[in-house]
Amino acid sequence: MTATAPRFGPSPVRRPLAAVALLAALTSLLFGLVLAGASPASAHAALTGSDPQDGAVVATAPEEVTLTFSEQIALDDDSIRVLDPSGERADTGAPRDLTSGGAVRYGVQLHNGLPDGTYTVAWQAVSADSHPVSGAFTFSVGAPSETTVALPSGEAGGGLVGALYGIARYAAYAGFILLAGGSAFVLACWQRGAGARPLQRLVVRGWVTLTAATLAMLFLRNPYTGSGKLADAFDLDGLQSVLDTKPGAALVSRLLLLGASALFIAVLFGAYAKREDEKEKRDLTFGLATGGAVIAAGIAGTWALAEHASTGIQPGIAMPVDVLHLLAVAAWLGGLTALLVALYRTPDVPSAAVRRFSRVAFSSVVVLAATGLYQSWRQVGSWSALTGTRYGQLLLVKVALVGVLIGVAWISRRWTARLTERSGSADDADDADSADDGDDADPAVSWPPGSADPAPPAGPSVPESEGAEAVASVASVEAADAPGSAGADEGVAPERAAQLSRQRAALTATKEKRARDADPDRSGLRRSVMVETGIAVVLLVVTTILTATEPGRTEEEAARGSSTAAAAPVTGGQVNLSLPFDTGGQSGKGTVRLDISPGGTGSNSVHLWIDGPDERPMDVPEVKLAFTLESKDIGPLPVVPDRLTEGHWSASGVQIPMAGDWKVSVTVRTSDIDQTTIDKNVKIG
Repeated sequence: MTATAPRFGPSPVRRPLAAVALLAALTSLLFGLVLAGASPASAHAALTGSDPQDGAVVATAPEEVTLTFSEQIALDDDSIRVLDPSGERADTGAPRDLTSGGAVRYGVQLHNGLPDGTYTVAWQAVSADSHPVSGAFTFSVGAPSETTVALPSGEAGGGLVGALYGIARYAAYAGFILLAGGSAFVLACWQRGAGARPLQRLVVRGWVTLTAATLAMLFLRNPYTGSGKLADAFDLDGLQSVLDTKPGAALVSRLLLLGASALFIAVLFGAYAKREDEKEKRDLTFGLATGGAVIAAGIAGTWALAEHASTGIQPGIAMPVDVLHLLAVAAWLGGLTALLVALYRTPDVPSAAVRRFSRVAFSSVVVLAATGLYQSWRQVGSWSALTGTRYGQLLLVKVALVGVLIGVAWISRRWTARLTERSGSADDADDADSADDGDDADPAVSWPPGSADPAPPAGPSVPESEGAEAVASVASVEAADAPGSAGADEGVAPERAAQLSRQRAALTATKEKRARDADPDRSGLRRSVMVETGIAVVLLVVTTILTATEPGRTEEEAARGSSTAAAAPVTGGQVNLSLPFDTGGQSGKGTVRLDISPGGTGSNSVHLWIDGPDERPMDVPEVKLAFTLESKDIGPLPVVPDRLTEGHWSASGVQIPMAGDWKVSVTVRTSDIDQTTIDKNVKIG
């Protein structure tokens, strides 16, 4: 039978669709207004200046080379290298942090008596949003010369390790969408689907994919941000250093939450699927929905904690917004995938389930529009960055894909409307004979009007080859079922009875499949949902690329910084402290350096470094901060910074409620028993 395209005349479902169109128009308008007045926000770190500058020719060799960045970065002893014309190291190693007055600057000392020639500066670090960044430039002493050093053409995080890490990132997002979206579809749209094997396999595969991808990212993190060698993935010291970083902690937290989600899946497809009592099922539905929402939000939060949302302006707002954005994506695209699997693999998806998912998808689009608008404002910042950078261009592609996806979803809703209208007619005809029991009373979308109701499935779905065998055996099965037949089950050998049972099941499945295939409305809905899913896959790929792309605002800032290298430090109101300490134990002496930026009321970023007596970075088991305004009896306000790298800790979103002379207390613990607290009064605000 040929499917007829759905009519585009008046329909009740057009009201929410009109709201979608209006929302899209308002979003476009707000997008323009916000971008026009957006202020900068940090994300990927960018090199904004150097001394000497790229390509400069200096008369005498400098004592050190300094690099200025757009934000704090994590460095190790080999992060900045200066190579002479023959490729030998010209620096003494161990970069020094020269940050002061708001300018993020690092320097590396050079050997004395360097000869004339062209020198190459290569650097690699980890940005505050967890992505590796790198670059290289040259300067000359006396006059340019030939050099055997080739500027690296690849970016940090490239090669085989980078490719594997990227695949794991894609797989992690896809697994989360299937896990969270598939579970939400079952609980919110089709509770009977908890007993459907195809949906069970979909959610379980999502869990397995996300777990495997998270483990892969955890082991690949060390070579991804460092050497780039695959063998270093199994370096235990490197793994330990990853666990001490914010991205490593986020990955471990995700694994723990996945353990809890395994229990959630076991209950959803075990006790919940078998529960018959309506009151008990309602209670269990509420419990599963609450627990599942908490677990899903926690897993989504592991992305927000370690990537773009955790750095830059307003991290306290950006991280919850990022969690909502990812949950909305999962509910929409994961539910769409679950609906597609149900339409193709299960015989009795009720039209009510399709209608419920339509409402869930509409709500997800509203949340995506609002959160996406805010994220775009943070990461783009200007019209020129929107159209002239790779991040902005990818963002435009993503917006276009969302628009196409909404258009195809509109067609799917029209097919749903036809199925709903037909089901309503069937309900009116059968009201005298049917009881109202919620979802179960809604006719399945599988059966065209006038067709006979299918018999309940006698067993699991069977392949078409078995169906053909069953059709060939129809006569023998019907003969066996005939009253008084010699082939009736009574008195038949158990082997023959089992064979007849399998043939009946195969015959029932074949009839159901033919009935579904003959339904033009269901076929039309399946095709439109298939197109939606294909577009959604492309959209997911673009979104994952965006999370690993340098935001347009940062790219423009780096371009501006290259023309104004070695700019004067910004003084502003930043607070800089240097506090010597002595815990009394062995290796208990050192110095704490503390930067509080912007050093005013409201949200501040804190960076803390600990140097040993030799002025080299010093790691300690624990460091804590506290702020007290004694004149107003406020505090102490505790702060526990995150370790970024050896001897370097940071904390964002530190709230200073009012201006005044604050006492800043730093607690340093150098062993299990050796600890000291040092403090100093500073004016903030």
